[in-house]
Amino acid sequence: MILIRILLLIIICFCSSLSASAIKIGLYTNSEDTIYFGVSKSGVIADAETGDYILLLNPMKPYKMKGKGEYLQISVDGKDYWIKNQKIIIKSTQEKGLVYTKKKWYKGELVALNTNEGLTVINEIDLENYVKGVVPAEMPPAWNLEAHKAQAIAARSYAVSNAGKRGKLGYDLKDNDEDQVYKGLSAETLQTNHAVDATKGQVLVYNDKVIRAYYHASSGGSTLSAKDVWGMDLPYTVPVRSFDENLPCRGHRVGMSQNGANILAKEGYNAYQILGYFYRNVMLRTLY
Repeated sequence: MILIRILLLIIICFCSSLSASAIKIGLYTNSEDTIYFGVSKSGVIADAETGDYILLLNPMKPYKMKGKGEYLQISVDGKDYWIKNQKIIIKSTQEKGLVYTKKKWYKGELVALNTNEGLTVINEIDLENYVKGVVPAEMPPAWNLEAHKAQAIAARSYAVSNAGKRGKLGYDLKDNDEDQVYKGLSAETLQTNHAVDATKGQVLVYNDKVIRAYYHASSGGSTLSAKDVWGMDLPYTVPVRSFDENLPCRGHRVGMSQNGANILAKEGYNAYQILGYFYRNVMLRTLY
């Protein structure tokens, strides 16, 4: 059994500006390429401002979308539709209907912004379903359940603390490792979904603020503080042994080592003990 100093996390209720409401994830940013999309069940393209339906969508059909000046060109089965809207919503109108783009299926809706610089496509989705698309994309689904729970809480904390980070682009976070890797429903597994459900709404807090719960693949034996790496004073990130000495450094080494978390989980430590070790003097709070 690995012996480490475990810090206790206290669960209390907490209110945040980003709770059960939707989070906006950028899938394409100012793209000049043709973008493919679709719906799993009957759907619509709607005006984002008025909600009025513009075009009915057939299920499991490959639609193409491209910005053409002030118009959006929508193509299907060799027929073109020209939409003079700067912002549209693509959604299924059926229960449990999904949307498709970027070769992946997503819950929630797609929002397309047609700007002078190209097309920006956003997945607007509730926070918990977003985290379900992050955990298996950021951590191997075959890993220990307690490591997945720790990852879910860290990912949720990162999302809440960085809400609005990419506001100038029209969304909150990117879907890649500039923020968190997010692959929608296409990445979900039963175990990682269970980890998200079991930690629903839980975030890490320091001085009454949800923390930027940075994490990385491996530290090569020891993590670093945010001050050492970026010059940022984040007191909850301090150098600690990461238990991944046999692995090369992969990532910035700040916060939780994902490999270290899985090693600790296999040794019998639960998600809260793992988080209390990698993020110091934090508390666990629930959003809703």
